[in-house]
Amino acid sequence: MTGGADTTLHKRIRSDIAERILSGDWAPGHRIPFEHELMAQYGCSRMTVNKALTPLADNGLIVRRRRAGSFVARPRIHSAVLDIPDIQAEITGRGEPYGYELLSRKIRTASRRDNKSLELAVSGRILTLQCLHRASGRPFAIEERLISLSAVPAAEAVDFTRTPPGTWLLGFVPWTEAEHKISAINTSKASAKLLLIEPSVACLSLERRTWRGDDPITHVRLTFPGEAYDLVARFAPRGEKA
Repeated sequence: MTGGADTTLHKRIRSDIAERILSGDWAPGHRIPFEHELMAQYGCSRMTVNKALTPLADNGLIVRRRRAGSFVARPRIHSAVLDIPDIQAEITGRGEPYGYELLSRKIRTASRRDNKSLELAVSGRILTLQCLHRASGRPFAIEERLISLSAVPAAEAVDFTRTPPGTWLLGFVPWTEAEHKISAINTSKASAKLLLIEPSVACLSLERRTWRGDDPITHVRLTFPGEAYDLVARFAPRGEKA
């Protein structure tokens, strides 16, 4: 194989794998074909396959494990403060019973406000969800979520009365970039009633947007009573140790 052909082929292999991941065809944790399987599929050398996989690992799309193979990565947010939280896992991880209720579900055409929240360039169909999460029977958080159905068409068929949307998205929809906005708020009377607090009580608002490549996936606002949620980060000083 000539050098030029090798260059073209390893880029095509890399592009083919990236497309399967970014389209959602291969979910997080999916094992991609072994190197020898890719060699047979594309009729190329192990070096060509390695040149295709290395940038995918460097960019965080795959994880390569010796002897086990390569797997679609579960990308982590580029922040020292926050990961993408799975509320159900957090509550059960504390040893508390988890409760969940879907309050509303609608499919509609995105409004101008939705386009701003999701950074959509044009109007499209979106799924809107409002949910209530409970810990030990007490209200823990209100979730208000928009999902772009052009980016995640499978969301339309999911029964979110049984499955929390955040848990489903983390398990089945790969993302490449996320953004968090954190603020202290006094919530609306309707939200305060759901949270069983007075409207004057301070709440923590966590807004998050996620993208897959250039495509916006979801925008969510989580509202927590101030006493219910802590943001914790542990740091080490850069440079020389004290």
